[in-house]
Amino acid sequence: MIPWIVLDTAKIPGGGELRLKQRGTEFSIMLGSNELMNSRLSGSEEALAKLAHERIGGRSKPKILIGGLGMGFTLRAALALFGKDARIVVAELVPEVVAWARGPMAELSAGGLDDPRVEVVVGDVGKLIRDGAGAYDAILLDVDNGPEGLSRDANDSLYNYTGLYAAKTALKPGGVLTVWSQGPDKSFSRRLHESGFVTDEVKVRASTKGSGARHVVWVAANKAQPVAKGTPAAKARR
Repeated sequence: MIPWIVLDTAKIPGGGELRLKQRGTEFSIMLGSNELMNSRLSGSEEALAKLAHERIGGRSKPKILIGGLGMGFTLRAALALFGKDARIVVAELVPEVVAWARGPMAELSAGGLDDPRVEVVVGDVGKLIRDGAGAYDAILLDVDNGPEGLSRDANDSLYNYTGLYAAKTALKPGGVLTVWSQGPDKSFSRRLHESGFVTDEVKVRASTKGSGARHVVWVAANKAQPVAKGTPAAKARR
C-alpha cells in the first residue's frame, strides 16, 4: 500500500495544527487524529452549494459567502451552478490552506480561485458575517465537523444564538444559510428554529457515488419572521 506523506503543516489561529497529507492522488487534511476532509469524498461539500442554488438560483447578481475553502469542492460546485453575474466571497482563516489549493491540490479546485467571480479573503468568516448586514443571498458554512465538532473554540460564535442572529441579519430577505455537519445535532436544529429560520435538515452522502457515510446539511431560509420574545435568539439582538 502506498504510504501517506505529510506535505505541509499549518497553525490554526487560537491553537491546533493542520496537516496536509498525500497518498498517490489522494489528499487528506487532518487536525490531530481527526480527518477534516478527504479528496475522495466531495459529495456533501458540493451539496452545500447545490442546496443553496435550489433556493436562490434564479436571482440576478447573487452574492454568496463561503466559509471555509477546504479542498475547494464547495467553491467548484458554486461556480458551476451560478451564472456569470454571481459574486462569490470565500473566507479562509488559515493562509496555508489557500496556498495548498493553489499548489499541490490545484487540480481539485479546477482553477476556481482564479475565476473573476471569486474573491478570497484570508480571515474569519464570522467577521464578514457580522459586518455584512443585508449583503448576501447565501451563506455556506463548512468550517468545522459540525456545530459540536469545532476545529477551534472561537467557532462556537458561528453556531450560537448570537452567531445565528448575525447570519440572519447578513442575509437578504429570502436568502439562505447552509451549514455542513458530520452528523445530526438536535440542539443546533432548535437554535435555528428559535432564531427565526425556516429549516430543512438534509442527509447527503459523503461520496459523489451515492455511497458511504451520510452527512447533514441544514438549509435555513431567512423568511424575515419575527423572533419570539423571551427566546435566547431575541436576547441575542440586544
